[in-house]
Amino acid sequence: RLRSAPVTVRFVTNTTKESKRDLLERLAGLGFDIAEHEIFTSLTAARSLLEQQQVRPLLLVDDKALPDFTGIGTDNPNAVVVGLAPEHFHYEMMNKAFR
Repeated sequence: RLRSAPVTVRFVTNTTKESKRDLLERLAGLGFDIAEHEIFTSLTAARSLLEQQQVRPLLLVDDKALPDFTGIGTDNPNAVVVGLAPEHFHYEMMNKAFR
């Protein structure tokens, strides 16, 4: 019914564990009729903010989430993006983030 209604349809999630593309494949596999542009994640919001502020992030996100940041410069970071990525939360990386 939503598809035939005069409204914009979006699928919104706060997941930081996977890229939008992975999420799309998972939802399509569950039978959802969905397009990538209809998905809005916290990573989508983070990328938008990075672009608006023109900063270079240190990405403390799961490796599966990295594709959502393709094209974003990360050399000499001046910002930090934190997602659910326990494998990246160790002394060396945290020290790098704080610096």
